Amino acid sequence: METTDHATEGDPLKTGEDGAEAGTVPTELKKKSCKELGFAKLSHWRTAVFFLSLFLCLTIVFAFSFIIPCPVRPQYLVTWNSSFPGAATYNFLVFEHANEDKVMDVLFVLKTTEVTQNRSCADEGLSSPCVFLLALDGTRGENLWDCPLEPDFHWAQCGLERETGRTWDCLLSHSDKLTAIDKRTGTKIWQQPQPTGLRSSAPVLSVPDLDGDKVGDVALVASDNTQTQLVFLSGKTGDQIGTTVVLDSTETAHHLLHRTEKGSYYVLLQKDTGLYGWALWKIAAKAKAGMDMGLKKDQHLERNASGTDGLVPIYESAVSRMLKTDETDDSSNLLVVAGKEVALIDGKHLELLWRFNTSSVLSEPSFGHFNKDGLIDVVIEEDIGNNTKRIIILDGKTGSVLWEVQLLASPNSPRPASIDTTNYFSVFMFWGLMPSESNSSDPVTSERRSYMLHPLYSNVLLESTNVADHIIAFKATLMERGRHAAYMLLIGPKEEGAEGTVVLSKRKLKQDVPDSKVLRFGDGTTKSNEDIKEAFNRLRFSDW
Repeated sequence: METTDHATEGDPLKTGEDGAEAGTVPTELKKKSCKELGFAKLSHWRTAVFFLSLFLCLTIVFAFSFIIPCPVRPQYLVTWNSSFPGAATYNFLVFEHANEDKVMDVLFVLKTTEVTQNRSCADEGLSSPCVFLLALDGTRGENLWDCPLEPDFHWAQCGLERETGRTWDCLLSHSDKLTAIDKRTGTKIWQQPQPTGLRSSAPVLSVPDLDGDKVGDVALVASDNTQTQLVFLSGKTGDQIGTTVVLDSTETAHHLLHRTEKGSYYVLLQKDTGLYGWALWKIAAKAKAGMDMGLKKDQHLERNASGTDGLVPIYESAVSRMLKTDETDDSSNLLVVAGKEVALIDGKHLELLWRFNTSSVLSEPSFGHFNKDGLIDVVIEEDIGNNTKRIIILDGKTGSVLWEVQLLASPNSPRPASIDTTNYFSVFMFWGLMPSESNSSDPVTSERRSYMLHPLYSNVLLESTNVADHIIAFKATLMERGRHAAYMLLIGPKEEGAEGTVVLSKRKLKQDVPDSKVLRFGDGTTKSNEDIKEAFNRLRFSDW
């Protein structure tokens, strides 16, 4: 039979190995009970600390929930109109954050006697009518600020504050002056006379700091039928840096600033014979514009520079247009319209990526995402004769046709636009008239409608007839990050700068969906009209 050396429940009086009687507590057990007593006291302290921590956490939660107010989202109108009788306006319409409500605001230019009863040209000691740069609240169309300036208006550009250290965002050329303006207050930061003998044109080139004051500087380009010149201005004060540089002995139609993969800046010049670049470090040295400030050189490109004028040939053909695929990126790809072709140039190395043959491009191309490959696609309007245009979306990777449709080329039709969605494609907006919708047998019609395209339903367009007046400027944008896609229309007299009634209107993009007409073409989808409209309504917008 199995035995044990330890007392068991069946042997309560059995003694242990050391001869101690049952019922006597060994010394080791006494020590153990003391330790257990200490642990018991410690557990009480732990419990108290736990409940105190819980109390503090709950106090903080209630403080944030009830005492500290939650941020209030701006309440916006889905549509609004601001009217200015007896005024003139121009093709200048930009979106900027002019206040702190996280909704984009709109800036534009008027020529008028007064914009409000308390704000007139005479109040500022200016002759009437004068020029006003205005900022309207994107949520309700209310006047945020206005800045009166001497007439006449030449050009304006905003978005110049980004990552430059400048305290101003907009630069206006008017009368014989250049004025830098703070977009948040409308305050004039500096004002300088136009550089002597120069009639500059947009765009303003935002260049690195050349004079060592830790503020990015700017360059202006002026061209006439005899030569093209460039002048550097201090971004801090507007003072000229160095001397004026002659870039070319001929007239140039357009110019841009581009940064290569090596970090070298080039001023791109659009000439009759093609597209050429001139290294910024060469221009700065010729202007004796202060210190070198570390301007980088691209040895690969400089091997192709002309030995006579220093110009680097980029695209040699009769160029009629050039533009960036991303206006906010100096290193983005470049789209060139030349003769009967459209070409995309790689922004890293300034080398040709692809060409697309076309008859004639009507308006300035635009961009968007038709497919989900992450590369921006190109939208062009091609003239195919008989007052008809073909709207084509080209694949940004290969230049092949992704989508197309034919519309009547109605007069005063703005260029196409697009807004990105959270689904990694864009919603596109076009202007014109579907031939089947024309009420006239005359191919030259004044009818004009807007159309929206959903890439997942590429054989369907939503048609809207909401505008009948003359459009000076049109832009679509994301008014608030992640939501609130809208478009703006600046409407006025048929002749730019002529006096009449000017109206700036904002309309939420989805506001047009319920009353739109669903047009099907090609091998259309089997979805019902209601399903198509619901697909537009379900879209969520993003700026990626």
